Amino acid sequence: MQRDLVSFPLSPAVRVKLVSAGFQTAEELLEMKPSELSKEVGISKEEALETLQILRRECLTIKSRYTATAESGKNCTALELLEQEHTQSFIITFCSALDNILGGGIPLTKTTEICGVPGVGKTQLCMQLAVDVQIPECFGGVEGEAVFIDTEGSFMVDRVVDLATACIQHLHLTAETHMGGEHPKALEDFTLENILSHIYYFRCRDYTELLAQVYLLPDFLSEHSKVRLVIVDGIAFPFRHDLDDLALRTRLLNGLAQQMISLANSHRLAVGNIVQITKPEGIYSTVSNHTSGI
Repeated sequence: MQRDLVSFPLSPAVRVKLVSAGFQTAEELLEMKPSELSKEVGISKEEALETLQILRRECLTIKSRYTATAESGKNCTALELLEQEHTQSFIITFCSALDNILGGGIPLTKTTEICGVPGVGKTQLCMQLAVDVQIPECFGGVEGEAVFIDTEGSFMVDRVVDLATACIQHLHLTAETHMGGEHPKALEDFTLENILSHIYYFRCRDYTELLAQVYLLPDFLSEHSKVRLVIVDGIAFPFRHDLDDLALRTRLLNGLAQQMISLANSHRLAVGNIVQITKPEGIYSTVSNHTSGI
């Protein structure tokens, strides 16, 4: 059973260097010598020795714990998985046509890739989702919070204010059509200030900052258990401009994608990854290619 490095009690600095060097799981390091790890990652031999000791100790502990859990654990049937899919919650987009295409909205526990050429509204949609994820449950929302990781500097708080204000007005009009007191009461806390205070914004200016932020997210999510949406605006952008090694870029992006999938499952939240696409120069066709390098 492979275990992600992010789950080990390593220092953030060492963790980032390991991930930047292309390592994702403990199994990739267990057979290395301290001198080899020190040279490969760019840390001191003392740090390398301490890192290997932590990994080996934790792996022994988790192995015995996993064995005990496997012996007493309950298996899941295909029927139970189907029932979970049928009861899955969604983040509505406020566009009925798009919600219908998505089967109800942006699903929790899954990752959704939002692709398009520059200027089509990918960031606008994600800012809308950061507001929509906070809609009270009685209105069909999930009443959660959002994390917005921005690699391109395209997040506009003024636009979020416009979207949040429109959402509040729309829900107040909807509440007027209901005779019960549940809907107006739910809107008492659905204010502009509360909406903005529950969108956690992180600006990452290079791929190292992005990797560090994503791999530190489990700790943040443990402290903010109501987060139901994580947006990465421009997940491939830092890698295209700061990393020329195609093989390393692919390894890091694949590891990043696996980490996002793990977050979606373990914390029951939706992940939205924005990917910019362009047409290759000199080719006039409607077929677009990902510029992420994978």
